[in-house]
Amino acid sequence: MTNVFAFDAKQFDTAQFESVFFAPARAFAALSIDVTEKLVNAQLDATKAYADTGLTQLRSLVEVKDAAGLKSYLEGQQAVAKELTERLKGDAGKAVALQQEFVQESQKLTEGSVKQAQEGLQQATETATKAVKQAAPRAK
Repeated sequence: MTNVFAFDAKQFDTAQFESVFFAPARAFAALSIDVTEKLVNAQLDATKAYADTGLTQLRSLVEVKDAAGLKSYLEGQQAVAKELTERLKGDAGKAVALQQEFVQESQKLTEGSVKQAQEGLQQATETATKAVKQAAPRAK
């Protein structure tokens, strides 16, 4: 008794399966990891900068001993606020740039995968057509 559900490794083209499914998936995963790493590093840098600014401001506030010192501290807050606003705009710009890079690279990967799949389909069609043409005269 033969098992009709048995897997025949000779009929399974691993190279084609690799090129159509696994290679594009690995490329996309690698791209995702790279962009995620860049985003995490940007967030860590921003968090450190904001924390350092906050701690510096707290240290300055602790050093206030009189009305003149308080006035000086409060006047410095405008400069700090402006600096933080600029930093926020820069950080947001970095995040947007990374997202745009991810979209562009994803599109390139998708286009390459589609092109490769079309070429594989074209080859399979040509192979099947040749096989039918060769088998047709024998069937008569």
